[in-house]
Amino acid sequence: MTAPSPIELEIILLSLKVAFWSTLIALPIGISTAWLLVRKKFYGHALLNGIIYLPLVLPPVVIGFFLLSILGRQGPVGQLLDNIFGITVIFTWQGAAIASGIMSFPLMVRAIRISIENVDRKLEDAARTLGASPFRVFYSITLPLISPGILAGTLLAFARSIGEFGATITFVSNIPGETRTLPLAIYSLVQTPGGDTGALRLVVFSIIIALTALLISEYLAKQAQRGIGN
Repeated sequence: MTAPSPIELEIILLSLKVAFWSTLIALPIGISTAWLLVRKKFYGHALLNGIIYLPLVLPPVVIGFFLLSILGRQGPVGQLLDNIFGITVIFTWQGAAIASGIMSFPLMVRAIRISIENVDRKLEDAARTLGASPFRVFYSITLPLISPGILAGTLLAFARSIGEFGATITFVSNIPGETRTLPLAIYSLVQTPGGDTGALRLVVFSIIIALTALLISEYLAKQAQRGIGN
């Protein structure tokens, strides 16, 4: 293996950008959703839970087609964004980030949800009896205690976003320099005569990036748990 070529570097950087923004945007929503599912019981709880985990069991192409129908130029939300704000997400890297974020969202929520379930409620109750507001209880008690789960969920979602293929290619196509992330580039090379060597190189780069994210996730989670223990 040699250093990435300029084209390979462009593909890798685009993949990292898509994964970064998809994870960053999904993170506050993921924390709020996980907290809601654990701490609140309401009508439709089971339905919301099922909808959140749908991307794990549905074919990614289904998610991509749904996004295309909703956010495409002829879709209700897509037309609204285009007509009012002049924003178009289809065939753009922003659209790829949306698709990646949706596909990785369940993994993030699950990791954070498990952490919230393991928080000792007596600590939160004690803080409330001392006059702390619900926001302060969450910020000063709950959030530090669930930080290992947040770190794990964030990096798992990031790694999953790097590997997203089906929803992305259905929603934003496979455009060089715009939406061609690592999985799409590998797919294109596999379909090209003599492209096996280039595909293999990108496969290796993908494995390195994903494995690095998982190792960092494990390390940061252990550091956070050690800090909580101290």
